[in-house]
Amino acid sequence: MIKAGIIGSTGYAGAELARLLLGHPDTEIIWYGSRSYVGQEYASVYRNMFRIVDEKCLDDNMEELAGQADVVFTATPQGLCASLVNDGILSGTKIVDLSADFRIKNVETYEKWYGIKHKSPEYIQEAVYGLCEINREDVKQARLVANPGCYTTCSILTLYPLVKEGLLDVSSIIIDAKSGTSGAGRSAKTANLFCEVNESIKAYSVAAHRHTPEIEEQLGYAGGQPVLLNFTPHLVPMNRGILITAYAKLLKKVSYDEVKEVYDQYYAKEFFIRVLPKEVYPETRWVEGSNFVDMNFKIDERTGRIIAIGALDNLVKGAAGQAVQNMNLMFGLPENTGLMQIPMFP
Repeated sequence: MIKAGIIGSTGYAGAELARLLLGHPDTEIIWYGSRSYVGQEYASVYRNMFRIVDEKCLDDNMEELAGQADVVFTATPQGLCASLVNDGILSGTKIVDLSADFRIKNVETYEKWYGIKHKSPEYIQEAVYGLCEINREDVKQARLVANPGCYTTCSILTLYPLVKEGLLDVSSIIIDAKSGTSGAGRSAKTANLFCEVNESIKAYSVAAHRHTPEIEEQLGYAGGQPVLLNFTPHLVPMNRGILITAYAKLLKKVSYDEVKEVYDQYYAKEFFIRVLPKEVYPETRWVEGSNFVDMNFKIDERTGRIIAIGALDNLVKGAAGQAVQNMNLMFGLPENTGLMQIPMFP
């Protein structure tokens, strides 16, 4: 059995990690970490765990945890994992970091967009960007994985085949994204109160969202050239889900079948990526509670653009599910172990 510890287990992503790992046949959770609830029963924080989890919340003592766990998940705010990691810890355990601390390879870019000093830049180059469908072989060898964010996972996977095959003018990419409110985390914020979000939709962090450089960097690797794009997120009044609609100018005239063949080249054998039938477009309700990503595209011959659409559950494939998928690869397990949940509906 893989012994797993979760630091930040009482946030939404951490709780989703607990739910998935409790159903994982090869994993045992030995540490429910939570700085806010130390000593409190985990099931009193999340009552869905009543008579399932009897343990109390522990602190974020990474040194102690590393001596007990085979893998540590850090579902924490930006900066915490970077402040805790060191050679001793990495020699004793593997880490899957759900924050952004090791996602961006340029430390100056990270510090500019996140507004904090990076505490352990010496590990940035070692960290593997944990988008399994793209970096699978590197993840298998990693001891430190940077688990991608929800917007980035959906955006990158939806556009990756098109960029990789040189079909797009990468300077023309515009991504319009929508997220459920759980993407903002569990901490109390006025902007996330029911009366503030219900019956409304709003754009936020316009031209300034922190996931922008992450998307640009990864698509830049795919296309072999710098990518500069517009990314605009929106908050919608639902619990879960990400939907992105991306627009870009095509560099040559292509047919539906030609583009579909490109997607199939990359994703036909990917368990968690579902390229939908022609004229069927992703909806968040059809991926909720699962690790699947649904995607499709439409060629607009009138404008010479392609419209690519993707959907995923921000707490599963956009966070905890992807973290478990990375763990499976790191420990030589089938990638979908513990992640076979069928999307919930209604």
